Amino acid sequence: MEPEILDLEAFLPYRLYHLADLVSREFSRIYKDRLGLTRPEWRVLAGLGQNGTMTATALGEQSAMHKTKVSRAVAELERRRWLLRVPDSDDRRLEQLTLTKAGAEAYRDMVPLAKRFEAQMLSRLTRSEQAALTVGLAALEAKFGRD
Repeated sequence: MEPEILDLEAFLPYRLYHLADLVSREFSRIYKDRLGLTRPEWRVLAGLGQNGTMTATALGEQSAMHKTKVSRAVAELERRRWLLRVPDSDDRRLEQLTLTKAGAEAYRDMVPLAKRFEAQMLSRLTRSEQAALTVGLAALEAKFGRD
């Protein structure tokens, strides 16, 4: 009896990871060229731009990044004067992170770039394929506990 072989190219978790990596790399060219950001820096900027004030822990949870990557990204954005750290009034061990005026401006510059990238990516699919993708992703996210 031959051992069972796993065909990675047909294995859904691998396909999802591989596709996400391809899309992320393609999009990274845009924010790296325009804003000089790394992936973790972009994720921190996007998280703060969307949500306002957050802790580094919350940013890590939202973006599924390890705390060391979040910490380095926060330090770099702070060096650029794109974010401020404010000690939490209830727990001095925590810091609340928020975008500065310059950081908020960078975020506003990034939003149309991200939306254009998404529109170009989706334009490769028919309307019915786009709808099926939206429904399929929502169903998987619901099954795996994403809010």
